[in-house]
Amino acid sequence: MSSENQGTPNGGPSNSLPSPSSSYSFKNRILVPTLLAGVAGAGTGLISKHRKSLGLANVCASYAANFAIVTGCYCGSREFVISTRKTGPDDLWSSVIAGFGTGALLGRLQGGQLGAVRYSAVFAVVGTAADFAILKFKDALRDHTTSIYEDIENSKKNGTWLKLPKWFPIQVLDEEALAAKQAQEEQFLAQRARIRNLREEES
Repeated sequence: MSSENQGTPNGGPSNSLPSPSSSYSFKNRILVPTLLAGVAGAGTGLISKHRKSLGLANVCASYAANFAIVTGCYCGSREFVISTRKTGPDDLWSSVIAGFGTGALLGRLQGGQLGAVRYSAVFAVVGTAADFAILKFKDALRDHTTSIYEDIENSKKNGTWLKLPKWFPIQVLDEEALAAKQAQEEQFLAQRARIRNLREEES
């Protein structure tokens, strides 16, 4: 009863339909990695030593399917663990647990108990390392984006928003720079006129 009547953060009644954010999270954290893994698997098949004996199309399809299945199982397990433990995507313990579970299941199907132990350890290490690297990359990208945004805002406040770098071949001159350029042009024209007069006098 209490779970059914529980309100949303905005004060409205909750419903069973997935929110756009949950759908977005599903696409980013399960579907997209699975598709990328399939592409990476197909690329691995292109350089496989078995492509001549088994056929390039068969090898690429096999590698793509295996990579996609493994990645999909791991990402799905990780999201299930995150949902069960009620933690966020930055909790690496969820990656460890999901790696052990996925590796144990797939290893059991492939190589029995020994394969389950070996695969569980490998999946836990590789999956956690990949998630850690992705988190660090996102943090670095966020910091870089924030720094760029702050630079743009400061440029807007200082009036240098449209100022081009010095190495750019086309420059937008302000009034002082334009006056200085005109003075240089006038001085250059005066020097040319003086030289022309001297040549005419000599001739």
